[in-house]
Amino acid sequence: MGLYPRNFNEYIASLGIPRHEDSQVYLVDVDNGVAGRNGKTLETTLDSVEEAYGLCTTDQHDVVLMISSDSGNNLAAAIDWSKDFTHLVGLSSNLNGVGQRCRIVGVAAADVVYTVDFSGKGCIVRNIKFCNESDADVDSGGVIVSGGRNEFTNCAFEGMVHATPAARANGYSLKLTGEENEFNRCSIGVDTIVRAADNAELWVSTGAVRNAFIKCRFLSASETTTKFLVWVENTDRWLEFEDCVFYNFSTNWANNLADAFRISCATTHHVILRGKNILVGVDGWADVLTHLYSAEPVPAGGFGIGTNPTG
Repeated sequence: MGLYPRNFNEYIASLGIPRHEDSQVYLVDVDNGVAGRNGKTLETTLDSVEEAYGLCTTDQHDVVLMISSDSGNNLAAAIDWSKDFTHLVGLSSNLNGVGQRCRIVGVAAADVVYTVDFSGKGCIVRNIKFCNESDADVDSGGVIVSGGRNEFTNCAFEGMVHATPAARANGYSLKLTGEENEFNRCSIGVDTIVRAADNAELWVSTGAVRNAFIKCRFLSASETTTKFLVWVENTDRWLEFEDCVFYNFSTNWANNLADAFRISCATTHHVILRGKNILVGVDGWADVLTHLYSAEPVPAGGFGIGTNPTG
């Protein structure tokens, strides 16, 4: 079979991705593909995710397969992934977000505000890194998920990968406005570009209800102690984190973040911490503790049993 399987429909089915009688698989190889091909075999690969996505049909469980390589898929413009039940899978190792070699990149010259907006529903996305290197002095981020009921596994969401947007208050790596999405073994943020403003790696905004993050990393590098890793605003219902790491790097142990979460919801909203969540380089959990719930026992700093942290 060589490096990659010859029957990609069987391969997709083995991943548990639903199939339709008309489902198609389109292959992308940014190093060796050629625009204008049909993208259906290893001999006829396309050279961009954008072209492969353009061939997909909504509600048909079509799949874009991206072959890992030394090169990223450099965007000329942001992608609106609006077709329901249309999937994106990287043919790479199952790395936990950081280090993925299937990459969709907003290069500095393109100055995209975000790389992809997943506005469709029921999409499955696996083994992909999204990286926005825009250097424009505007609010920008990595990925927007405005659709609902999507699954992301082993993905990296990296926004503000340049000092200029990283110094803006409304920058983000992942902005979430859709409902009932799940993120598994993903990385949100970067710890290599200094954040010089009170921005957030995950921005949860209006409409983002009943979303879950499982075994995910939230990463930043900041000396701005009032920066947050997660900002929850203008939403209700619940947001769940299970076995997640909230990490901030500062030089020479200089400045921890004061809190991992900023919570500014006018309506009832519950942030649920399940399993073993941990803070590294962060002193406290949230600026508004009454919205935060955990079943963890009380450590030295006081966490609260079953209800709310005390500090």
